[in-house]
Amino acid sequence: MIFSKIIETPIGKMLACSVDEGICLLEYYDNPKLEFKLNKLADELNDSVAEQSNNAIELLENQLGEYFEGNRKAFSVPLHLVGTDFQQKVWNYLLTIGYGKTITYKEQALAMGDIKSIRAVATANGANKIPILVPCHRVVGSKGSLTGYSGGLWRKEFLLDLESHQYKIFNGQA
Repeated sequence: MIFSKIIETPIGKMLACSVDEGICLLEYYDNPKLEFKLNKLADELNDSVAEQSNNAIELLENQLGEYFEGNRKAFSVPLHLVGTDFQQKVWNYLLTIGYGKTITYKEQALAMGDIKSIRAVATANGANKIPILVPCHRVVGSKGSLTGYSGGLWRKEFLLDLESHQYKIFNGQA
């Protein structure tokens, strides 16, 4: 069974989904593609979605609250990344980008070993099923421009501003 629950956040409602292995989806509830993404996830996992929470979702809800309050820089909730091998490699790389830091798509492609894969890397970032926890919002355009974010650029800007401000506080700069 795929467990699911709507979680309230300062940037809107999010639908959290989890299986026994961990969180497998965290999507903005106002995303017009939400139903498609949910159906695709159910197909990929060969399971059905139930409107019922579980321990991973409850932990996620608590940790998201702490994150938005500025009291959490890293998440410990278990994740279950559902995607191709390449997508999982890209998403695992995203997990290495530090809180309050940003990199460019070009830097990500280079770090993953192939500058020519920049479009494929950007596409895989866009296919991330667990934003915030798998921090695709920390990847920006070549001149620091905000580009591409499934939740909308205003949310990406909010998250980067939150982390940038909190990063300064955590490092005694504010």
